[in-house]
Amino acid sequence: MRRLPWLPIVAVGLIVLAALAAPVIGLADPVAMDVAHRLAGPSAAHPLGQDEYGRDVLSRLIWGARTSLGIAFAAAAIACVIGTILGLVGGYVRGVAELLAVRSMDVVLCFPPLLLALLVVTLLGPGASTLIPVLAIVYLPSFTRVAYAGVLSVRGHEYVTAMKVLGAGRLRIMTRTILPNIAGPVLVQFSLAAASAVVLESGLSFLGLGVVPPAPSWGLMIGAARGTMVQAPLLLLWPCLALTVTILAMNALCDGLRDVLDPHPAARRASWFSRFRRVAAPVVPEPAEPGTVLDVRGLTVAIGDPGDGKLAVRDVSFHVREGETLAIVGESGSGKSLMSLSAIGMVPAGVEVSGGTATMEGKDLLALPAAELRKLLGDRMAMIFQDPGSSLNPVHRVGSQIAEAIRAHRPVSRRAATTQAVTLLRNVGIPDPERRAKAFPHELSGGMRQRVMIAMAIANGPRLLVADEPTTALDVTIQAQVLDLLASLKRDSGLGLLFITHSLPVVAEIADRVAVMYAGEILEEGPTAEIFADPRHPYTAALLRSAPKDDGPAPEGIPGTVPVPGDLPAGCVFAPRCDKSIDTCVKTRPPLFDIGPGRASRCIRWASL
Repeated sequence: MRRLPWLPIVAVGLIVLAALAAPVIGLADPVAMDVAHRLAGPSAAHPLGQDEYGRDVLSRLIWGARTSLGIAFAAAAIACVIGTILGLVGGYVRGVAELLAVRSMDVVLCFPPLLLALLVVTLLGPGASTLIPVLAIVYLPSFTRVAYAGVLSVRGHEYVTAMKVLGAGRLRIMTRTILPNIAGPVLVQFSLAAASAVVLESGLSFLGLGVVPPAPSWGLMIGAARGTMVQAPLLLLWPCLALTVTILAMNALCDGLRDVLDPHPAARRASWFSRFRRVAAPVVPEPAEPGTVLDVRGLTVAIGDPGDGKLAVRDVSFHVREGETLAIVGESGSGKSLMSLSAIGMVPAGVEVSGGTATMEGKDLLALPAAELRKLLGDRMAMIFQDPGSSLNPVHRVGSQIAEAIRAHRPVSRRAATTQAVTLLRNVGIPDPERRAKAFPHELSGGMRQRVMIAMAIANGPRLLVADEPTTALDVTIQAQVLDLLASLKRDSGLGLLFITHSLPVVAEIADRVAVMYAGEILEEGPTAEIFADPRHPYTAALLRSAPKDDGPAPEGIPGTVPVPGDLPAGCVFAPRCDKSIDTCVKTRPPLFDIGPGRASRCIRWASL
């Protein structure tokens, strides 16, 4: 449990309150002079004494706080707003926006802050109207760079990807998803900038380039007290003490608020994809069979330049029908997740679709403009990610996140969307959904978070649901509950389910058909029962032998590792690890053989297995 930093809150609150209340608390006139009593010590009428002109020190100190804090907060606020916008747009949109935002700040940073302020104030003249924009320019680069760095660290997380899959636009993602997650560092930077601005304003006023006398200012008070410090040393103590206490209180307050508001102080695991890029594939899709939700043909995905030959997915074809579950299985590194993301148009950065089509409702998802694809994502097709802990936004309540998914595609009010969110939570088996809808993700168990992700995915009644290893992080009991939930949703709504996993027991539980993937290729495909009973590829048989069993022999590991793209064997990709390979396997890459109704195998020896 984190507690609010009450001591800094009280300290800063009292300072700000005193500055705001200066006109109404009955202080002496801060500019009224009484030369006859200059340098007089503390008295009942003047608790902190009188300065070199006989002016009341306490009054000038409080009015000086009003001036110094007003200038500092105004400049820091302007720099914060403009700098955060520049960093947010530059870090997320990238391209020209990134170049303009970052490089323009590099130009400003070429000038030392104090010298830049001195130059501008000297040219334009002193005064608050000059100091505020000058200080805002001085602190603008720091806010831009902090926001930019924060966006780069957040934009690749799964919950940002989830919002993109839901079809949210750039503005919504930047303001609702990314901005709250970088607010902590920006808030700390605001405290540093405001405190530094107080010091810089005081320094400029000390030099005669800031606030114009006789207006009160801590810098003017320090400068004036320097000349009389031998006769009245207390005149130097009061403004210096006020300046020090204010800066320390401001920094302590914002550090404390950062700790309270930041729900993830520890670094979270970054996703392996950092941004998404649309890649057009100008291929006219062939008509799919009736009842087909997703029809993928010849999908080929390259890492980097396709001419380099680093193909992570090669000539993959499959289809998902209404009310059917197709499981894509294979070892880690086989290309399952990359293939599934590419098939629904979510091509990761540094990756390019070099061939094939992915058709849904007569539209090629790989060739759709970003705006049209966004209308389908989260509506007609949705995705459940592997780790719900990082897929859900930690700074928003789960009910609000589900409601946002609904409102992104439906013209409903916030209240109606919230009501639907509670209903969805109830439908996915979460107890007391009204209370759970108001919870933050960290307040829910792993199984509940996954149910929230499922509720969000089905919020708009999709025809296709892509589940990327949704049960990996769950224990066996919760895993069974989630699988039962997915099966009931498929049965009741007739949606097509593309299930990505490496767990064969899960496949046996939920899948109607199986496609076995290895090194970017589908090596075998067919009905689940037939694949398990009679595998027709050595890799499928090896996977079955490696799966744990309730009884029988112990699991057998598969020797070797999955080859990386760009370094594939000349023949069959599994030949180096296969105990049944022959010379032809090593030299010739086999096609995908049609070996029976609904079955295929990429093995030249399939008939003898």
